[in-house]
Order: sequence, then structure tokens, then C-alpha cells
Amino acid sequence: MQSLSEKPVTIRVDAAHEASGLLCVPSRARACFLLAHGAGAGMRHAFLAAVASGLAGLGMATLRYQFPYMEAKSRRPDPPDRCHATVRAAVATAAASALPLFAGGKSFGGRMTSQAQALSPLPGVRGLAFLGFPLHPPKQPSDERGRHLADVDIPMLFLQGTHDEFAKLELLESQVTRLGSRATLKLFADADHSFHVPARSGRKDADVLDELIRSLADWIDAALA
Repeated sequence: MQSLSEKPVTIRVDAAHEASGLLCVPSRARACFLLAHGAGAGMRHAFLAAVASGLAGLGMATLRYQFPYMEAKSRRPDPPDRCHATVRAAVATAAASALPLFAGGKSFGGRMTSQAQALSPLPGVRGLAFLGFPLHPPKQPSDERGRHLADVDIPMLFLQGTHDEFAKLELLESQVTRLGSRATLKLFADADHSFHVPARSGRKDADVLDELIRSLADWIDAALA
């Protein structure tokens, strides 16, 4: 992972809310990936920073950004409509890079992005990538949280651990199958929702993270082609 040269940006959500972001544009960047955080950790979480750094090393720009509730240090996520507005505002901010745009994020952030896209296409966004899609709460298997994905008409990439308690594998595979050619599922054996793998797997978390970043970059390149 290379060290990041990031530019702080301010994202104006509406008249009453704004959020901060970190824009990283390496030289000769081919695309920009908007990376929204999970429900319980902000854009500076080590996992998101590592993803941004890894993508930069592969020629991909990133915009990591906060939802307003995280900016206010609240534990309660914003209402969906405010989250959707934040995603749209972040897309508008990233558009200034003049790069092809892709969007998504970790868990909650990815789901808010897909909901926004399902309601009305995000301008200029060519595809969505989910770093652990939260199909249901732990121990409450259901596909209800994924039903809106049927209204997403751009390519989608699901990066998912096989031991993710937020997405029972059989339900997720069925969901992806129903989406047809729009959806690609990349599984990480033994990984949980945080892409942690046990020692008995014979791999380290860093190995999984590297594979995840390369899979995401390869998918973006394929979409660009």
C-alpha cells in the first residue's frame, strides 16, 4: 500500500448539512471510486484507508466521505433520504475530477449508495461495488434489504466473505442470480463481514485485503473497457 496524498473536500448535502471527504487522485488515474463508510466507523477507518491506498497504487482515484451523523459524532445513522442526498452530493463533488465514476462502499455505505441509485440514477456513475453488502441483520436471514437492487440498472460487484453474518451465503447467491448479467459475486473463503479470516484458513487478513483491492480494480477496468 502506498502512502496517500489526499485533498480534504467539503460536501454540501443541503442547506442544513455538510460533510467532509478525502479525495485522492494519483497520477494517470483511470477512474474514481466513491467509498462510503459503514454504519459504525467513519471514512478514516483503517480498512477504508487501506482500500484507498491500494487502489491509488493501481491507478484508481478515490473519494472517501462522511455521512452527516458521523461528522456530528452521533451513533445513530441519518434517515435514508439524508444518506441518499449525501451520496448524490459526493457524486457531484467527485465529478469535478473529470474521471469515470464508480460508487459504493462498506456495508451500510454501499447499501445507501445502491438505494440512491435505485431511486434515481446517480449522474455519471457507471457501476456500484459493495465491500460486504448487508443483506440482513445478524441471525435474521432475509433478502428484504436487497430487493431494491432489482431497480439498479448498472453493473454491480459484490465482494463478500463466505462467513459474513450480515449476508447468508445462499440468500446472497440467489439475489445475485436474480440480478443476472448486471451482477458479479466475488467470494472470499472464510472471511467475515470485516474480511477477517481465522488463522486456520492459512491466509492473513492482508492477503484477503490485497485480493479484494485487485478484484475491485480489475472489475472497474473491465467496466471501462
